[in-house]
Amino acid sequence: MKFINAGARPGQRHVDSDAVFTIPNILTVVRFMGVPLFIWLVLGPKEYALATIVLVVMGSTDWVDGYIARRFNQTSRLGRIMDPIADRMALIAVAVTLVIAGVVEWWYLTALVVPDAILMAVSLYYFHSHPDLPVSRIGKIRTALLLVGTPLLVLAKLPIPLTDVYFVAAWIFLGLGLLGHWVAGYNYFRAIIRKGRLRISNDGGRG
Repeated sequence: MKFINAGARPGQRHVDSDAVFTIPNILTVVRFMGVPLFIWLVLGPKEYALATIVLVVMGSTDWVDGYIARRFNQTSRLGRIMDPIADRMALIAVAVTLVIAGVVEWWYLTALVVPDAILMAVSLYYFHSHPDLPVSRIGKIRTALLLVGTPLLVLAKLPIPLTDVYFVAAWIFLGLGLLGHWVAGYNYFRAIIRKGRLRISNDGGRG
């Protein structure tokens, strides 16, 4: 069973609709609602076991909403924009929480934020909003790696056997995820510049 583009049928073409209240969009909102719960569990009662479960559920819904969207043709323009934004905001919010809790260092948060900040600045310059680019395969793999590595890292904080193994495994996933994050960021940067310049050129031609 494939995990990237799961649910897509051979030869099936998806046309993004203008629908708002689709199951994938609702799952995206539910996924992001798990962020404040995670923050409270880590910074409040320090319930790392429950926090790990919340992260696993959030990561699972990220895969499930994509599967449903492709399998049942519920892709939408809102979902295509909202889903990656929700992922980025959730990962950053979780990273900030883990930095405050002393689970990770500031450099990890910086490695996550810098590419996104650059892409946001370039997007606002050229489009004054979201550039509406399709999510790349590298971007999907990057997100999956980070969504697996983060709960493993929190799991390593529990008083259970094999925490050293979980810790090492977590940083393997997170390291590869951060590498993919920068590679995907570079590719998105080039795509935004190319699309932005083309848009300016077309606007100038019409003027």
